[in-house]
Amino acid sequence: MREVVLDTETTGFDPESGDRIVEIGAVELMGHMATGKTYHQYINPERFMPDEAFQVHGLGDDFLRDKPKFAQIGQAFLDFIGDSKLIIHNAAFDIKFLNAELKWMGLPQIPWAQALDTLAIARSRFPGSPASLDALCRRFGIDNTSRTLHGALLDSEILAEVYLELIGGRQPDFALSTQPERREGDNVTEWAPRPRPNPLPSLLTEKEAAAHAEFVSKLSGDVLWRQN
Repeated sequence: MREVVLDTETTGFDPESGDRIVEIGAVELMGHMATGKTYHQYINPERFMPDEAFQVHGLGDDFLRDKPKFAQIGQAFLDFIGDSKLIIHNAAFDIKFLNAELKWMGLPQIPWAQALDTLAIARSRFPGSPASLDALCRRFGIDNTSRTLHGALLDSEILAEVYLELIGGRQPDFALSTQPERREGDNVTEWAPRPRPNPLPSLLTEKEAAAHAEFVSKLSGDVLWRQN
């Protein structure tokens, strides 16, 4: 099962007011395990950003001026995510921005059902407790010391670890799956144990066998050991 852990950075809070996406970061998971495949893109928002926070993050006008516009990378982004489940912290925010950008391009929008919100999962599991990404890192003992500045790819990598903890660790099925994931073209031979050519000898001594027979003889006639 393929999943994509996703994060965005934006110029503000509302795309309908002119705010735009300036960075997208995504991490691919297969079977709840990171594959090492990522998507990362800085984007020219085509607008002046007075917010000093973004200047501190290094995502000010000078840095973003020569980056591609969303219209130039939108299709490549859609190709990367495909129809995979999107793991997002506060999914409503990111999906709102992504769909606004996609709508302006005339590209298909992301169905809301495609997103899985880790913020909602955390609030459900730990009601009344802080559910920010930093708070969840502290709860699960995940090292986020490199998160001194926000960054979409770094945050998605950290969120991938948080997500795996939220669903029960790196192997949420406790490795009890009986059927490994297979891909088209795989040549897989079903393995089955062969019967033993000779039965194993009994490990009971004659004395132990006699004691057992004496014990069974004193039981009622419908017990398991006396049934033929």
